[in-house]
Amino acid sequence: MLSGKQSISPYFFNAGLLSSGPSLHPLAFAYAHTIHTHLPAFDVLFGPAYKGIPFAALACLTIYTEYGVSVGYAYNRKEAKDHGEGGSTVGAPLKGKRVVVLDDVMTSGMAVREALQIIAREDGQVVGVVELLDREEVGGREGQKSTVQELEEEAGVKVRAVLRMRDLVEWLEEKGMSTEVGDMRAYMDKYGVKNA
Repeated sequence: MLSGKQSISPYFFNAGLLSSGPSLHPLAFAYAHTIHTHLPAFDVLFGPAYKGIPFAALACLTIYTEYGVSVGYAYNRKEAKDHGEGGSTVGAPLKGKRVVVLDDVMTSGMAVREALQIIAREDGQVVGVVELLDREEVGGREGQKSTVQELEEEAGVKVRAVLRMRDLVEWLEEKGMSTEVGDMRAYMDKYGVKNA
């Protein structure tokens, strides 16, 4: 899931590689556990197009099979449809519902902010956000806060991560990937949030 240099970062997290049963199975459990353990009651999981769609479906199923909690899931279309069922969202209705947004990784937070706008237009209420990986990097708005911290303040919701960058770096270090870890630590020293 980590590959070559993207922009100035020495790593790129590609959740698109999570595309088989063996990789999706633990992912579904991790999302479900994080949601069930760390977020308030909710009605609908929302997966922003495109990577968030399978995450929401898998988490919805796993929350039911593991915890006996029945919730819906929904996602947005990139372009509104004017025929058939129409609209810009698909799946469970959002109106009057408590919604949790799922995302893969939050760099700028643009996908999640867009999801918040979509849910607000549909008269839903976001009660939490769960991301797969928190890069723990300084956001672009206030200088010393992470994108996650900025989003929590802006939207007034909890943002939780299945995995934090520091956890991933520690795991890679245990696997003996010292060159990669050195580059990642240097990057985090420069761009990582200091009060995470």
